[in-house]
Amino acid sequence: MMIGSNLFGLGLCALLLPSLAVTESTSTLPTAAATSTAVAAVQLDDLASHAYNQTVANLTAGSNSKRGGCTLETLKVRRDWSTFSKAERKEYINSVLCLQSLPARTPASLAAGAKTRYDDFVATHINQTLYIHYTGTFLAWHRYFTWQFEQALRDECGFTGDFPYWNWPATANSLEDSAVFDGSDTSMSGNGEYVSNESEIILYLGDTPPVDLPRGTGGGCVTSGPFLNYTVNMGPAALSLPGGTTQSSANPFDYNPRCLKRDLTTAIIEQYANYTAVVDLILANNDIWDFEMAMQGVPGSGSIGVHGGGHYAMGGDPGRDVYVSPGDPAFWHHHGMIDRVWWIWQSLDPAHRLEAISGTGTFLNEPPSANTTLDTVIDIGYANGDPIAMRQLMSTTGGDFCYIYM
Repeated sequence: MMIGSNLFGLGLCALLLPSLAVTESTSTLPTAAATSTAVAAVQLDDLASHAYNQTVANLTAGSNSKRGGCTLETLKVRRDWSTFSKAERKEYINSVLCLQSLPARTPASLAAGAKTRYDDFVATHINQTLYIHYTGTFLAWHRYFTWQFEQALRDECGFTGDFPYWNWPATANSLEDSAVFDGSDTSMSGNGEYVSNESEIILYLGDTPPVDLPRGTGGGCVTSGPFLNYTVNMGPAALSLPGGTTQSSANPFDYNPRCLKRDLTTAIIEQYANYTAVVDLILANNDIWDFEMAMQGVPGSGSIGVHGGGHYAMGGDPGRDVYVSPGDPAFWHHHGMIDRVWWIWQSLDPAHRLEAISGTGTFLNEPPSANTTLDTVIDIGYANGDPIAMRQLMSTTGGDFCYIYM
């Protein structure tokens, strides 16, 4: 199904720390991912520390000290959700619930199912999916999209805390026991009710061999947590179902209220987003196109990458629907980690990677389209923010951005 490309215009702060200092390096950076996930976990910590130190050092040196630029005094922090206190988690959760209670900005004539400010983000992602995956804008578009979601939480719902990310490999033993998905009142809600006799998920992309994914331990509506009564209002657009079939609405922008479903599948994180996989993604791909393709899963390779790994590990509806995926409130944790991995990768060779772009403006260049450049303009429609050029989105401490990962 092709969605109208002109619907929304397809031109395609956290707590301030009292001090930020460069920490002393304790080891030489790795050059290849360890096969031992325990060793790879240490490697990822070292790589993240390097990115942190480099970012802080650059700001200390005044690399962006122009009037209005990012400084150590204005730098915000993004942190692993598991490090948040209960009070910090509840503040974030309440701000998301707040956004889900505010009226939408998207005209009903464009998306009748957009009922809330939260839905504005879902509608934009549905509309632009074929222009923001397997394209030159994939990483920067989602960086901007996630950042504008954060700004909406702050500006419209009074959020003042750190923005979270989901550290996938740290949850590879049990998603159900992780801080993100344990179903407590400080989680993003937990698993769906178990649905018996469901077969595996089979993913198809063109003429390439299908990818078989195991089913998880849920499948139905979430049974606990803050988003127990949350309603997914739009879609499905391309929902992968057990057995290899796909479900879609005649118009995924229409109002179609239903519960949030999850099918937590730890085995998918174990296979596609474990510590070794994440470190290998960062170290084995020197070219930006290779990096972003490996992240999303090279068609025909049998891999869905860490990007697909996070989405399909959530499972359910809309976790298995690439178009409607922001409809799951854990989407933002997932893409926080996507952005963190890109940030780490950029830090290893900033002279060549900070502004590296490769790809065109359409999904795997179908239909053929122009190459993405630093002048390509991203427009996320009624979600939030103004149209912006790619060159403003390449650094987490450049343009309008001023944040770092811990």
